[in-house]
Amino acid sequence: MEQHEIRRPLLGMTLAELETVATEAGLRKFAAKQIARRLYVNRARSIDEMTELPKASREWLNEHYCVGIQAPVKASRSTDGTVKYLFATRGDDFDFLTSGKGGRDVEAVYIPDRDRATLCVSSQAGCKMGCKFCMTGRQGFHGDLTAAGIINQIFAIPESTTLTNLVFMGMGEPMDNIDEVLKALEVLTAPWGLAWSPKRITVSSIGKLDSLRRLLDETKVHVAISVHSPFPAQRESLMPIEKAFPVTRVMEFLRGYDFAHQRRLSAEYIMWSGINDDMRHADALARLLRGLDCRVNLIRFHAIPGFEHETASTAVMERFRDRLNELGVTATIRTSRGEDIEAACGMLSGETAGETH
Repeated sequence: MEQHEIRRPLLGMTLAELETVATEAGLRKFAAKQIARRLYVNRARSIDEMTELPKASREWLNEHYCVGIQAPVKASRSTDGTVKYLFATRGDDFDFLTSGKGGRDVEAVYIPDRDRATLCVSSQAGCKMGCKFCMTGRQGFHGDLTAAGIINQIFAIPESTTLTNLVFMGMGEPMDNIDEVLKALEVLTAPWGLAWSPKRITVSSIGKLDSLRRLLDETKVHVAISVHSPFPAQRESLMPIEKAFPVTRVMEFLRGYDFAHQRRLSAEYIMWSGINDDMRHADALARLLRGLDCRVNLIRFHAIPGFEHETASTAVMERFRDRLNELGVTATIRTSRGEDIEAACGMLSGETAGETH
């Protein structure tokens, strides 16, 4: 197959980076705002559409850069309207990885729900965290996505312009790729970018504290922490990261931030039958969150191959929710979506790579 020169994508670049590009192209720095407007407001698909730039500059840009939008390689559609998109991370003429060996596609999931349209995006190809219940973690780590690779998931889908919310809850641990995640968030929220309110964005984490501090200090997005058990030994058996970043220390750290006004804190809690779904766990979870303005999202487990535990029943989840509410902790049961389209993170990319059976 003929190999093509890999040109750097403009997509995902911050205004400061675009100013450097403009200078390289022989343009004044103010041209960076024109490029940004074409990229993020007008959704240009080619540099040739940037007609306010001199022709010679457009020709130079075409030699060295591209817009960088890459269509998904596969889409699986659920009967409930959920769509899971699969994106390549490398091709003959593009590279969406800053590091890693590649060879793994990434997923984004579009979730329509009445007046909301949410997109769940990935931040890495694979993951280093090794959570036992996560298909992505079982695939190992294949690379960090660039900001372009993150933003492309938003721009390349048909529903792009109707999205109301964004969650970083797809493949990978966002705090393990904090530099590129922060760049993507800047593009999403800056006035020269998409100008989204940070209240439309939630970033999930297992609790990697050094990066979590940067996220909280440098952005105003909502934060979700993956808990899944309030008991350290059990959480470590499910999530090895507990050894490095104990959930008790994570919650103590979060008490130093204000979650009552500009941003929201939530605890993600997957429920497994007979494992973490009794009142003892509910009471311990309430104690863990004491003093925090934090809501709990109770989540049904989407089965993956090789993990023997089953999701808790609806009745048990409702009792668990009611117990938390009685203890003063706001808890809701997240609606399960897309179970007929390999809904668990990593299932579609694993199927494509032949690893789900």
